[in-house]
Amino acid sequence: MSSLTSFQSYAPDIVLNQPEPLEEYNLYTSDVALQEAVQREGGGWIESRAVELGAQLGRRETLHLGELANHYTPMLHTLDRYGRRRDEVEYHPAYHELMRLGMAYATHSLPWSAPQPGAHVARGALMMLRHQIDEGTSCPLTMTFAVVPALRNQPDVAAIWEPRVLATDYDPSFQPAATKRSALFGMAMTERQGGSDVRANVSWAIPEGRPGPGESYRITGHKWFCSAPMCDAFLVLAQTERGLSCFLLPRWTPDGERNGFRIVRLKDKLGNRSNASSEVEFHGAWAQLIGEEGRGIATIMEMVRHTRLDCALGSAATLRRAVTEALHHAAQRKAFGRLLVEQPLMANVLADLAVEYEAAVALAMRLARSFDAAVTDEAEQLYARIVTPVAKYWITKRAIAVVAEAMECLGGGGYIEESPLPRLYRDVPVNSLWEGAGNIQALDLLRAMRREPAALEIVVEELRAATGVHAEYDAHLAMLERSLRRDAGEETAARRLIEQMALGLQASLLIRHAPDAVTTAFCRGRLSSARSLCFGGLPADIDLGAIVTRAWPQLG
Repeated sequence: MSSLTSFQSYAPDIVLNQPEPLEEYNLYTSDVALQEAVQREGGGWIESRAVELGAQLGRRETLHLGELANHYTPMLHTLDRYGRRRDEVEYHPAYHELMRLGMAYATHSLPWSAPQPGAHVARGALMMLRHQIDEGTSCPLTMTFAVVPALRNQPDVAAIWEPRVLATDYDPSFQPAATKRSALFGMAMTERQGGSDVRANVSWAIPEGRPGPGESYRITGHKWFCSAPMCDAFLVLAQTERGLSCFLLPRWTPDGERNGFRIVRLKDKLGNRSNASSEVEFHGAWAQLIGEEGRGIATIMEMVRHTRLDCALGSAATLRRAVTEALHHAAQRKAFGRLLVEQPLMANVLADLAVEYEAAVALAMRLARSFDAAVTDEAEQLYARIVTPVAKYWITKRAIAVVAEAMECLGGGGYIEESPLPRLYRDVPVNSLWEGAGNIQALDLLRAMRREPAALEIVVEELRAATGVHAEYDAHLAMLERSLRRDAGEETAARRLIEQMALGLQASLLIRHAPDAVTTAFCRGRLSSARSLCFGGLPADIDLGAIVTRAWPQLG
């Protein structure tokens, strides 16, 4: 048959050279780097549950839930038909199903409901898997997980609320928490005039009777950001006579009345659309003081520390989903007579993205282990104090770049809304912004180094344990130690310092635990003077095929 004849036999509705959608796969068993990190960092006992969840999440129907929850966004009902305050948010059923799934697997509670070695690592793995389906539902699950250590500053209040928080039977009904099967928590810190500067807050709290921890107050004011406003209760910062204080503010008062919590509007956000973020006002809202008056920041920081851990885990998860989509596409799409994955330049890009994921999951899971060990090990507690802002800063920023590059791997097809990449691209910046943007993390690192010099030494000692293998790493560590001596108190150098530390921590973990191809690619591609500033610039002699196949075993 002539070439022209073959063209003439083509029908316009025949689709050629287009990949099948990425579905019906197991998110956990296809992720070698995550499996190894979970085992290495002490969470291996979650393996069977992770395999089960990974299979469920990879089904076509579950993946579609993420699409639906973001297409049919939350709707606010401020008033009922008669003009009475309603202040309720209506979500699509897909949102509720994703919430039900997350709670059924205890992604909101595992370290507290099953307090055993490796619980934060195990929970981190489950959270990373579920997060790949939808960013928005991670918000209330994360805040509910993170509230427990803050609540424990007030044991009498924690005794009432903690059993509700640990329950795994999702209950979206809007009624007093005492009558529900479970409860979710949110957080409301920032105000219009202050943003991250919460000391500028002007909302105020007046005691109903005697003041003090656990006592009842009435709060009047506003919050510029209150995510997931349909949660059952919130930790809120408000001023008292002794300064900024932390309160538990429920949606219903103890006598069964709707609290003075009014939702002004829902934010029209770039991404994270399945999650309702709102502006709220407090009109004499009933609340209980958590901890001492004037100690609000210290109290709520217990919650913030844990949400920052989830920022790192969540960004690593989004990074993984984007890389997986790029690998899946390249393994099926042909151009110029060959599969994309077989073409050296594309293979370089894919391998570089895969290395970035390996580094992200290694650091995020090592941090999760420090949260586990910190209960009994002071050195790990100090390690977490330094590494939490580092991991939060770096992984959340790198994930943004990775999603953009992965979209490019799919070409124009990755830019259209039917592809998951546009949603990932809109969603991924939120973790960089949430719980303190980049400058806040950099300043937090400087503050930790100044206040806890022993903590910095613990981190440096771990970094030194990886020397003697890669010359690029040894030179980087020497540069980092010089920077620490020279710039530890210099704000203008803080971003450079936190970047150097992040790269050092990731490299040290890969040197000790990852295959040689991955480690060499990272050290030469990130730490050498000849490194590329864009993805796809790994040296020509790197074993790209080994990295790509490890990242997506279906290629092997």
